[in-house]
Amino acid sequence: MKSKEESEATAAKSATTYHRKGFGLKETVEVELKKVYESDLIQKLREGGNEMSKNGITIKLAEAFGFCWGVDRAVSMAYETRKHFPDRKIWITNEIIHNPIVNKNLKEMGIQFLQVDKSGVKDLSDIARGDVVILPAFGASVEEMQRLEEHNCEIVDTTCPWVSRVWNRVIKYGHGDFTAVIHGKPKHEETVATSSRARHYLIVQTLAEAEYVCRYIIEGGDRGEFLARFAAAISPDFDPDVHLARIGVANQTTMFKGETEQIGKLFEKTMLTKYGPTKLNEHFLSPGDTICDATQERQDAMLQLVEDKLDLMLVIGGFNSSNTGHLQEIAEKRGLPSYHIDGPSCIGPGNAIKHRLLHDQNCVVTENWLPDGPITIGVTSGASTPDQVVAEVLTKVFDLRAS
Repeated sequence: MKSKEESEATAAKSATTYHRKGFGLKETVEVELKKVYESDLIQKLREGGNEMSKNGITIKLAEAFGFCWGVDRAVSMAYETRKHFPDRKIWITNEIIHNPIVNKNLKEMGIQFLQVDKSGVKDLSDIARGDVVILPAFGASVEEMQRLEEHNCEIVDTTCPWVSRVWNRVIKYGHGDFTAVIHGKPKHEETVATSSRARHYLIVQTLAEAEYVCRYIIEGGDRGEFLARFAAAISPDFDPDVHLARIGVANQTTMFKGETEQIGKLFEKTMLTKYGPTKLNEHFLSPGDTICDATQERQDAMLQLVEDKLDLMLVIGGFNSSNTGHLQEIAEKRGLPSYHIDGPSCIGPGNAIKHRLLHDQNCVVTENWLPDGPITIGVTSGASTPDQVVAEVLTKVFDLRAS
């Protein structure tokens, strides 16, 4: 299997060019980006200490929320790509980020999204020589890169540097014959891309799954049961009796930091128990700090916000956004009623709200979610959510009491 570096080197040779940076047009697209994604209301909120009261509703905004540097970079590069190639057909292999409004805007700019079949395989057949293909902030798998090489297309890679950092760690694990144990969601684009760079891998999504694996390492167990449980989360030909003897921990960059740290320490303690302190380094490699700065900042700000006196929490972000889901998780663990919505269209008609339940793919509608009388609402948003979306949500909330 080719490494990421080898695949990109081949792609650079077979494609017209391979772009990891913008096209020097950031200042040109900056005006348009600010117009579409920034907000005077949010700026006013920041100037007022992240707090605003209107119509009996007090809004308390988290200190850190919304667009992160990696997301801003990816969106800016996509806009620059459209400007740089005004007459070219441009494709994107997946959502540039997990935000429906941003992706809708890209479609309106003429950037086409690849079709995906029921098994999750992307259809590259319509990509012609000379077309431009944008890789999203989550990156692309090695297999996908190899398929793109065959189309002689021009590639614009917006992969977040924090994601690339995890890839480099996983590749090093493989060089040392360590299995990568990845804390992440098996079907998430980032985790798919990360695992494709590992020689051997096992994906654990929760602390409970990590505990199961650690018991197996110490006590052994039913190999068939293990393989069945992790069938969609292991590398081909994975053997728990062989490939768990030497492990290195990695993670999807948007997971909940506290849980990632717990999982890392659990595996370290397990390998210490099994092999002893003198041989620990031969069997375990620590992940270091690979939760991205922006994810950590937003989680820390949320932890601080839920300590305030709040009546309920609004968490704004794409329903398939991992980092947004973990923000809601903080509110739920605090026992605070919370609503994860993806934008202003989720509010109404009337005093109804459509929201996604924690740990559930389905959305529900809750009537009379905003009670009568004075109320304080905490608000945060995921790293893929523009300020303008937050502002439109707040405007709708205030309008519920306008009459």
